[in-house]
Amino acid sequence: MSKLYQKGLYLEYFTVGYNILEAVASILLGALNNSIALIGFGLDSIVESLSGCILIWRLSQHQSLTPEAEEKIEQRATQFVAITFFLMAGYIGFESLRKLITQDAPDPSLLGIILAILSLIIMPLLAWQKNKVGKQLNSRALIADSKETLVCSFLSVALLLGLAGNYWFGFWQADPFAGFIIVFYLIKEGWEVWEEAHESDVD
Repeated sequence: MSKLYQKGLYLEYFTVGYNILEAVASILLGALNNSIALIGFGLDSIVESLSGCILIWRLSQHQSLTPEAEEKIEQRATQFVAITFFLMAGYIGFESLRKLITQDAPDPSLLGIILAILSLIIMPLLAWQKNKVGKQLNSRALIADSKETLVCSFLSVALLLGLAGNYWFGFWQADPFAGFIIVFYLIKEGWEVWEEAHESDVD
């Protein structure tokens, strides 16, 4: 296996490991503070872990494959990544709307704010490395996954704004409003990734 494929695998192993820890911490803090934003962020981390597992499967299939077989795996992995975008959009959109309707304001959470800041530092760097390696490998699936990691950064911003607004100003509505913006981005990017996965069918 080439060094680039190994680097891609290492990035995905880190993605899965970090997001599992982030999911556990977010869901636990969300349960303790009655914060749907934190629970939703944790569930997003689970979806990100799923996407990472898909990419580990895709990159590990590189050896001993014909170009045609590798293209089929690449297309299937890209489709799966696109589906995870839509899953996140559906959940975040539903929860944002529910929070506004029921006025379900989370309790202040300083630890949640720290978690959001940590993710905001790590995720953009991870997305940049994935995108770089994906372009070098000409892997649509890895590039698509880098976009999903970048989305996690945007979700960190939404989480930070929601938690900070509630913690310092009592403005809990900032969280669902930011969630709707993220939903729009998720659907847009998910559709673009889905179309990229089917480009080979048209060629």
